[in-house]
Amino acid sequence: MTFAANQSFSAIRAELCMPEFVRRRMDAHYVTRVQQLLGGEHLHVWKPAEAGAVMLASNDYLNISNHPHLLAAQARSLLGSQSGMLMSSVFLQEGSSQHRLEAKFAAYMGAEDGVLAQSGWAANVGLLQTLAGPGVPVYLDMMAHASLWEGVQSAQAIGVPFLHNDPAHLERQVDKQGAGIIVVDALYSTNGSVAPLQRVVEIAERSGSILIVDESHSLGTHGPRGAGLVAQLGLTERVHFRTASLAKAFAGRAGFLTCSSQFKGYFLSASRPAIFSSCLLEHELAWFDAALDFISAADAQRAALRDVTTQVREGLRGLGYNIDDGSEQIVALEAGPEPKTLVLRKALERRGIYGAVFCAPATAKNRSLVRLTLNAGLSAQQIARLLDACADMRHEVDLEGWSSSKRQHRLTLV
Repeated sequence: MTFAANQSFSAIRAELCMPEFVRRRMDAHYVTRVQQLLGGEHLHVWKPAEAGAVMLASNDYLNISNHPHLLAAQARSLLGSQSGMLMSSVFLQEGSSQHRLEAKFAAYMGAEDGVLAQSGWAANVGLLQTLAGPGVPVYLDMMAHASLWEGVQSAQAIGVPFLHNDPAHLERQVDKQGAGIIVVDALYSTNGSVAPLQRVVEIAERSGSILIVDESHSLGTHGPRGAGLVAQLGLTERVHFRTASLAKAFAGRAGFLTCSSQFKGYFLSASRPAIFSSCLLEHELAWFDAALDFISAADAQRAALRDVTTQVREGLRGLGYNIDDGSEQIVALEAGPEPKTLVLRKALERRGIYGAVFCAPATAKNRSLVRLTLNAGLSAQQIARLLDACADMRHEVDLEGWSSSKRQHRLTLV
């Protein structure tokens, strides 16, 4: 046995001796969930896709990840002589490539300044760390991204949930708990629903609360030049902070948050993700610089995405699928209990359709679903194939027995 193999075996042997509190948690996953509930199959393990499959799991909404112009910009940077320095963003000096790109992103979003982070997760966690603290109420839409909830925990603040897209419930919670921080997604990643931003802004202003809007799934796809839903609604000067993952429409790996120049200096000295993570590399900056120019002018791609979204949503609605919780390029096929979602996933993959399974903790326990993320490059043939598959499998997946179908039926009876 080689040294490396022996070391690996030792690590596995040590893992088998982990304490009971860890084994209980792993058994809850492998025994209770995978073996007993799902018959030994894993919800997220799709079959390898065959040639010609319709891939609807990527967040590359504008279909730019393989664009020759953007790839060439990144290649030039990689082949150039400047590789950049591996260090924390807090050490970057004014005039650095990252600072210049931060200013460019800020101008694009109509903000004074901004910060590039390693990811949308790092941007959200870091922002809430620097704003909240023990005893501070943070009001989160129940469907707000997990990174925002993680930020509340990291800050040791008080997380106060409110019903999804329910401003009246938010207002009652704020009246009860007092001024704090209100957190919403502009466009929700699970079902494609849009936040009632105008009402949320009004509640924040009336109560003296800070407002954070996560634009991860609307930046690039919505608003003037793709600047997001906050910009589209003319609310840029009334929202304190906007954050975004750039791993969606911008097809890279980073995050961004808008802020003032004064707050930026504070953030870089107080946010743990900013202090203890390295800055972006030169070829990553080159990608985003080129992508920003491209996306700013990508009205044709945004129009194509809206057209694809309309076709798919109208088609699914006509087939009896309840997709009315959302309206945008993210489409949720909500089967409900995980065994039903497993049946749905397998029915889709047999027909060459690949999405992404969302289940607890990404959804409520019995509201699991297959998420279809649409993109501007989908052809008429691909859309037809998706709708044909969904028409063909309705009885196989017991569409009438889905939680979303039952919810729709109850609403029609009211």
